[in-house]
This record gives sequence, C-alpha cells and structure tokens, in this order.
Amino acid sequence: MELDMHALTVPGFLTSSGLIPASAMLVERPKDQMIASCSCFFVMQRANEYLFQLAILKRFKGLIHLLRKKHKHGEVASWPATPFYPISPARPTSASEAVLCQQIARPSSASEAVLCQNIARPSLVSEEVLGRNISDPSLASKAIVNSHIAQPASASEATLGCHIAHRLIQIGVKDVFSVPRDFNLTLLDHLRSEPELNLITCCNELNAGYAADGYARACGVGACVVSFTVGGLSVLNAIAGAYSENLPLICIVSGPNSNDYGSDRVLHHPTGLPDFSQELQCFRTVVVHNLDEAYEQIDRAIFMALEKSKPVYISISCNLPAFQHPTFSCEPVPFFLNPKMSNQMGLEAAIEAALTVLNKAVKPVLVGGPNIRMAKARDAFVELAGASGYPVAIMPSAKGIVPEHLPHFIGTYWGAISTAFCAEIVESADAYIFVGPIFNDYSSAGYSLLLKKEKAIIIQPERVVVGNGASFGCILMKDFLEALAKRIQKNTTAFETYKRVYVPEGHPLECEPNEPLRINVLFKNIQSMLSGNNAIIAETGDSWFNCQKLKLPDGCQYEFQMQYGSTGWSVGATLGYAQAATDKRVIACIGDGSFQVTAQDIWTMIRCGQNSIIFLINNGGYTIDVEIHDGPYNVIKNWNYAGFVDALCNNQGKCWTAKVRCEEELKAAIGTATGPRKDCLCFIEVIVHKNDTSKELLEWGSRVSAANSRPPNPQ
Repeated sequence: MELDMHALTVPGFLTSSGLIPASAMLVERPKDQMIASCSCFFVMQRANEYLFQLAILKRFKGLIHLLRKKHKHGEVASWPATPFYPISPARPTSASEAVLCQQIARPSSASEAVLCQNIARPSLVSEEVLGRNISDPSLASKAIVNSHIAQPASASEATLGCHIAHRLIQIGVKDVFSVPRDFNLTLLDHLRSEPELNLITCCNELNAGYAADGYARACGVGACVVSFTVGGLSVLNAIAGAYSENLPLICIVSGPNSNDYGSDRVLHHPTGLPDFSQELQCFRTVVVHNLDEAYEQIDRAIFMALEKSKPVYISISCNLPAFQHPTFSCEPVPFFLNPKMSNQMGLEAAIEAALTVLNKAVKPVLVGGPNIRMAKARDAFVELAGASGYPVAIMPSAKGIVPEHLPHFIGTYWGAISTAFCAEIVESADAYIFVGPIFNDYSSAGYSLLLKKEKAIIIQPERVVVGNGASFGCILMKDFLEALAKRIQKNTTAFETYKRVYVPEGHPLECEPNEPLRINVLFKNIQSMLSGNNAIIAETGDSWFNCQKLKLPDGCQYEFQMQYGSTGWSVGATLGYAQAATDKRVIACIGDGSFQVTAQDIWTMIRCGQNSIIFLINNGGYTIDVEIHDGPYNVIKNWNYAGFVDALCNNQGKCWTAKVRCEEELKAAIGTATGPRKDCLCFIEVIVHKNDTSKELLEWGSRVSAANSRPPNPQ
C-alpha cells in the first residue's frame, strides 16, 4: 500500500518570507525527483491503523532547524536566505517549545537566541524503554532533559550515512551485523567511521538477520545491513522470525543507484528484469517520494520499530550514503518516544469486570505469556503474582521472561506436555488470568489445552478480554496489572492444592562407567552449571523440551523461537545475544541438523572474542521431524563437528573443542569450559543415540502429527 506522505504533514512549509501551501511546494518539485530513492518499508500487518501516531515525530523538526545557528565570538549568525522548515503538527510539549513555535518565523531577539541554545533535550530512548529486563520500564517522558545542545556537524558528517549511524547509536544499537556486497559498501564505510558503532561482518545474510534477532532479545533493538535483492531476500526469513516474535529490528538494504530507478535498465542482483520491486513486494511499503524527506522517514521507521516492537525495512540507494543535505548538517535531536497512556474510563471498567470474575472464583490461577516482554510488564506481572497468591505458571515461550523464583511458581503450562501437576492445576481452575499469551499449534502441543473461554481473562499489551463478555481496548498491560494488584483479593486455594498433590521429580538413572551418554544425563549436568550469569539459547528441536525443564537461577536468561521455529536460528541468535549481553555467558544447545544450516558464523563468534559454550547434540538427523513424520529425508550426513570448528578457527582466535561420548568425558569437558577455558568459545560435541529423545517430544510430536494430518472439512 503506497501512502501519500504529505497527508501526514501540516499543509504548509515555512520560509523566511512566510507560509507557502504544500501544493505550491509540490509544483516546485521536478517529477524526476519523486523517485523513491530512499524508501522505508514497515513489516506491519495494519500499519495504516497507526499512521495518526506518526505525526508526533515531526514536532522536533522545527526545533532541529532552529538550532542550526553558528556561534562565533558569542554572536548569533544570520539565518539562511530561504530555508524550508516543515511545521510540526504536534502541540508544543513544553513552555520553551511553545515560545519557539510562536517565534519560529522571526527568531531575532537575544532572548530568543538564548532560548534556542538552552532548549531541553530528551534523553536517549535506549536508557529508558529498551533492555531485556527493565526494572522500571518508564518511557522517555520520565527523562526529558539532558542538557546538551546539538552542535553543527562537519561537512564530512552531514551525510545520510552518518545520520543513520548516529540514530542507531541513540536508540541503543552498538553493533550492526552486515554482509558486504557492492551496493552497500559506501554505506558500510560511513557506519565504520562512527567510533561508537561496531560493524560485525557475518558469513551470510540469513545469519546476519538471526544475529540481529538475538541482539534485539538482549538489548531491546537490533540492526543489520545487507545488499539489494540477493541480500534482502536472503535476510527475509530472519526478518519474518523477528516479526513473529515481536522484536524491534532495523534492516537496512542498499539498493541500486537512484538514477537507475525507472530507467528500464537491467542490473545485476535483481531477477533480470528492469523492475526493481521484486524485493520490495515482500514488504508492506510506505514510500519516501523525495530525498528531502529521508531524515523524517528514517525517524518514522525507527519509531515504528520501537513503538510496535516489530521489524522495519529501510532501503537506501547506493549513491546516497555520502549525500550531504541540510537536514543532516546538525547533530539530530535524540530519539524520543511519547509515553502511551491507558484510557482511564476503560481501565476502570476492565478492572471492575475482572474483579467480578476473580473475587468470586474459588481456585483461580495466573499464567504468563511471551507478550509480557513486548509490553514491558514483567515487574507489573510479578507484583500481581505476589498480591494475588495465585499459582503462577508460564507458557513455554515465556520462560526467561517471568522469573521462576516466585514463591507460587508451579512450572510450564504446555497442554499435554506441561510440567508435572501444572496442567492439572491450571485446567481445574474456575478462573484463569492469561497475561500476554500466544496460542498456536506448537504452544498448545497440538491444540491439547483444555481451557474454557468463559473462565479466561486474556490480557494483551493493549487489550483486555473478560470471558465471553466485554473486550476493553486502549488499556496498557502494565497499567492493568498494577491496578489489579492493588484491588485483588488474595486467594491461595489453588496453590495449597498444588502443594498437596505435588511429588518431586525423579532423577536420571546413574550411568555405568563409560556408558554411552543419554540426553537426560546431559541436561542434568547442564543444570548443575547454571548461574545468574548465564543465558540459555535453545534451538528448534528436542532442545526446546529439554531446556524447558531446566530450573533457571535468578538472573539467568532463556531464549528460543517458539512461534516461528526456524531451523538454524540459534547459531546467529547466539552470536547476536552474546555480543549484546556481555555480562552473560551464553550456553547454546543446538542439534546437528540445525547446526548444518547456519554453521559458518561460529567463526564470527571466534573473531568477536565471544566465550559462549555450545553443546552440539549429534544424534544423526532431524529428531523433531522424525517424531512428527519419519522418513529417510530426516537422516543427515554426519560431520566431524568438533573438527569443523577447529578448521574454522585455524589457530586465529580463542576456541576450544571437545567430543564426548560418556558422562565422565562430559563432566571433564564442562570443567574445562568453566575453568581454564572460560575466556574461550567452547564447542562440545555430544554423541547420543539417534532414538534418545525427551518424553515430551514423543508426546508433542504425535499430537502435532495428528493436527497436521486432519482431513479436509467436507464442503
């Protein structure tokens, strides 16, 4: 859907001689300048519903231009002859802005000049609204002032490429994952020239996208830079995964020279047609019609990524990163997110409706879902858990988001493969609160959740649904949970029932000396090495189910890709997560089939000096697919995985490998990885039997197989 971006602006531009209608401005623009030489593509299902929010980005535009005054010997230089200043459609938010808006056409007095110099500047959004576990996720409105005035940039810095670099730094991105190709080399030069930005070259675009995904999980936002079509279509799979997991990710693609658009020329990298839109058609588009709007459109894309927690896609012609433009001649005003607010009447009504159900329930429960991360409502969830006294369960993809040390924590609710006694408590409740759930065939173990809608209160980031009754919109999850915690009646009945029926889990049978290693013994030893300084990355496959049973110490993080389930995701995600979370030592559990998809970027981890521990589980095939539908295609060629990683390292970095076949060798390898080799990337190949799987995978596989093989409905 192509949108007229002028519909989002005030219909006029300010010049030194007064206000000119926008229509007149458009007449002055040559048609050949209307080519989309810089385009932003929002990977949003319903972007048009949110366009009204985008206008707030313009409110700083006038301020940016007002600050473009060069001071020499304490005197204010004269204004440029005929600059164009877009007028902000937003209401001024401070007294200083109000004065500036009143005097914008004639900032002539000394007092006005001083005011321009001392205007408050919002603090960086990365410090306030990003991060994996923000203790107080207040939005940027709580920290508006950071007394630093924008300074004029040098001519070499007043470019589109440098502006993008500055913006990435301001939102908290310190590392950008890229794959160099001919179209993006100039842009990479500008990113490299920014001392606070680290450019990490990956082996392929898919891994670069996965790395940005992992980085966003740890840091709050990630970024990658690839080339046109060959790179953009390759990274698309990773972008789709980030979209499904609600991760803010900025994908920047360098395209052909702006003069080649509309020229009917056939270029390399596209599919041999003079139409360059094949890649663009993969994304819902919002097109920049004029290069003058690049500054605004880049900010709009970044805003959408952070505001909606979704990926955005920015395409820049290869000849534009070095382009100098007046809008880039000054250090940009730091990025700012307006705080969202709940509808107070709706919030009160939703609370009353929920309390009507909960306060008459005998044994209610509380279940956390993955959208708690997106809503930044972790602390509010913990507050409600403490105030309610309800048993607290998590959906599988919420592991690591909801702390497991809560006093009433009972485990993972995953339908037929739930933690022991968890499903019985949840499904026997007469009321259940689901906070941020995502229900699909995987998270429900083949639709095996025995829940009734009339008993459920579903709380999503901006909506509350109470049973079969009313649905309340424009209510923030955090606000609802905090308000509910203040008024809910404590009820521990269901948790008392859980304590009466609970039987402690058993332990794996002890291994005989040199007995072939079993999966349950492997994860028993992984459990013993966990601390709050670790983060777990679980690959799609049996690692899902085995890692789900790990007891996470306070502070230990956990990530896996439940919704999208892309094979090979964990290699790139481990790279990105470890690069962002330098205070954590990442432990990755990866199957051999998944590893073969994305193995190359183990070298990138070594080159970056990372010290992750990777357990490569070698069982000779795609075990998860075997349990869904077996066939010869699920058997893969065996590699010497430890030898492969040694070859990648080639004595050019810190890397240690081991191959283990029994528990004695495993214990020795873990001791080395956590002891003398703790500063190295440690790769441990674990040999297990091809039929050795978790019992949860056996149950889950049969149920998903049954769901997949349902016959068509009669017509």
